[in-house]
Amino acid sequence: MNKGLIALAFGGLAIGMTEFTMMGILQDIAKDQHIEITQAANFIALYALGVVVGAPVLTVFTGRKAPKSVLLFLMLLFVVFNGLFALAPEYNTLAISRFMSGLPHGAFFGVGSVVAAQLAQKGKEAQAIAFMFTGMTIANLAGVPLGTYIGHHYSWRITYGIIALLGLVTIAAVYFWLPNLNSKATGDLKQQLSYFKQAKAWLIVSIISIGTGGLFSWITYISPMVTKVGSLAEDRVPIIMVLVGLGMFFGNILGGKLADTFSPTKAVIFCFMTMALTLTLVFFTAHISSLAYLMAFITGMVAFTIGSPLQMILINSAKGSENIAAAAGQASFNIGNTLGAYFGGIPITLGYAYNSPVLIGVGMTTTGALLAFIYLKRYLKK
Repeated sequence: MNKGLIALAFGGLAIGMTEFTMMGILQDIAKDQHIEITQAANFIALYALGVVVGAPVLTVFTGRKAPKSVLLFLMLLFVVFNGLFALAPEYNTLAISRFMSGLPHGAFFGVGSVVAAQLAQKGKEAQAIAFMFTGMTIANLAGVPLGTYIGHHYSWRITYGIIALLGLVTIAAVYFWLPNLNSKATGDLKQQLSYFKQAKAWLIVSIISIGTGGLFSWITYISPMVTKVGSLAEDRVPIIMVLVGLGMFFGNILGGKLADTFSPTKAVIFCFMTMALTLTLVFFTAHISSLAYLMAFITGMVAFTIGSPLQMILINSAKGSENIAAAAGQASFNIGNTLGAYFGGIPITLGYAYNSPVLIGVGMTTTGALLAFIYLKRYLKK
């Protein structure tokens, strides 16, 4: 097994925990800060905004540096800002530190995706990228449920202290295991940014930003959905999150194989449409508590097939600007995070049940599939 890919997977584990644990402990933070759940959900949106800002900015200014040095720098930022979030005393300082902790996320996965593709065997690039994202799926399988349990029974601050420590472990793994590679960036800053002068670049950004919003309209409100609609006890939420993570683990592997076997774009269309159908089923079965466990696994699996195919679309579309394109993909993914959380919260504020956000997700994933089909016909048709 390539130790460089394992080092990248450690980063995925730490980043996956800091991003997705928030969904499981949303109610705990709301109670601790004496705020509504929808207000606590702002921490999800602020993190995503940090990713959107940090991904292009940090990638642009580190684009010509050696990838190993860049990844070490990004994980140092990760440790500092997550540590600050664990210690911040009140809402405003929590909000600032949460935003700052999102800054290195997109750049790490952007640079990491390009590095993973360089380390891969020919024809298995998407599977190498999927291996990096395996860290994130393990976070959802084990780290997020553990963090949720600690948040419920002890303190959510302990959870984020542990996450900061995982960042230190990643720094060590990258330092000792990742080989020294040259940057794939060619040309100066202006040439790198010229990627975004292409219409296809913005179409890909739209595909990711809108399509992946369906995932976040579901997972952002999964805890209140299964407890208030599905009538599960709050101590069942960690089990639900384990099943989501298990599904994501298998879905991530499946997505990499789909992208390498067929094509990244066709895989994206299929995955988004399958997600739309799955979310529809979630809406109509949310009140059946016995099905909550099965649907958590299935929806997590379907949702995470999309990651590596989307990254491959970006890398293939941006020869010479792979780093910034891949980072833009992570920024777009977190725009989807923000949009899904925001639009998913609207029906709740209007008084509808906590399963109503998944209908927003159906619309977003279907739109993502349609945009991917347009990209296929316009730019890839022979």
